[in-house]
Amino acid sequence: MKRLLIVWLMGVAVAACAEPAPEEATGSGQDIVALAREIHEATLTIDSHDDIPFNFATEGVDPGVRGDRQVDIPKMIEGGLDAAFFIVYVGQGERDAAGNAFAKERAMTKFDAIHRMTDEMYSDQIELAYTSEDVGRIAASGKRVAAIGIENGWVIGQDLGLIEEYHRLGARYITLAHNGHNDISDSASPDPELGDAESEHGGISAFGELVITEMNRVGIMVDVSHISRQAMLEATRLSQAPVIASHSSVKALCDVPRNMDDEQLLALRDNGGVIQTVALADFVKIDPERNAAIDALSDDLDLPPGPMTPQRMERMSEVERTDYVQKRTAFDEQMQVIDEAFPPANVSDFVDHIDYAFNLIGIDHVGISSDFDGGGGVEGWNDASETFNVTLELVRRGYSLEEIAKLWGGNLLRVWQETERVAALSQ
Repeated sequence: MKRLLIVWLMGVAVAACAEPAPEEATGSGQDIVALAREIHEATLTIDSHDDIPFNFATEGVDPGVRGDRQVDIPKMIEGGLDAAFFIVYVGQGERDAAGNAFAKERAMTKFDAIHRMTDEMYSDQIELAYTSEDVGRIAASGKRVAAIGIENGWVIGQDLGLIEEYHRLGARYITLAHNGHNDISDSASPDPELGDAESEHGGISAFGELVITEMNRVGIMVDVSHISRQAMLEATRLSQAPVIASHSSVKALCDVPRNMDDEQLLALRDNGGVIQTVALADFVKIDPERNAAIDALSDDLDLPPGPMTPQRMERMSEVERTDYVQKRTAFDEQMQVIDEAFPPANVSDFVDHIDYAFNLIGIDHVGISSDFDGGGGVEGWNDASETFNVTLELVRRGYSLEEIAKLWGGNLLRVWQETERVAALSQ
């Protein structure tokens, strides 16, 4: 049975300001690896964002079988990943009655899939956590821990009552928006195909304020990843409970809309929240020469511009979809040449983001996420079986056991616990 260190249960005080960066570990490489393995074994590890397809927990995508996906139960065990937030993601679409009903239906498909995994298929190996206390209890029993996050508040539509229903089903955070504005919030990535202007609400909408209040009331963490800068700053002021950024990294190191600048990070700290730095290569490191080579390859293959989101795929005809898949296969094959010439982001680059956030806002406000099966992954942490490599890099840089435990889940559990406290006071 795994020996678990859960800092938030030990009464450790929350730091009020940033601390000096750890000094690099000394000793032989073998000694550092041994120390890292001991710390990894002692630490409760939580990945706050792992995507699933709509046919998850079926014969087609069996989470109990080691397969091609980045997260499954065998890979979690191999990598010493104790807990994962499995994501109810629905890509943004039309915001009319039919669209909102479709979004809810798609969300329920993924809720059903997660429950099928934990309640029917693999109840002896993984269990769904409904409370922050459940996480430690389940992990101590030897099972993996599943939790649920919703990515894209569009699944609420205009029905505030759905927030309580989703909470009953196990949702413990909601990302207010995704790619494209919705009725709650402006997105960091407006979708021109949906008619989005740069901003629709100037941040959080009036309805969005009601959504945040209701999330606080029922005990769902407010997730500010993917939303616009102004919306994120407003959310930290509006929420009575600390917020999370479930899968975002640092803008100073990688200037993309999804990442957070210093003002946002400081607002997150002042709110008591946590940024779950994300190991998604394109949000970890920008290499202009690499990007130019990728753009040239995309032009040669006549690939459509911009990210190919699930909703874009759904809008394609069968002929367009087949053509895209063929071109994408050729693209992936030729990307191997580009990767050799311009190495993609690795675990060290990823931990640079943790270092930066640590130095600016302190150890109590930084966590770890992968965005696996949603585009996540860096060299060295490209699936759950490689989770130990993150701990190893943290140990090499001199992070202590207590600090690593906070990064790997203690801080997130603190926010979850505080969200439960706020909800209890509002009943």
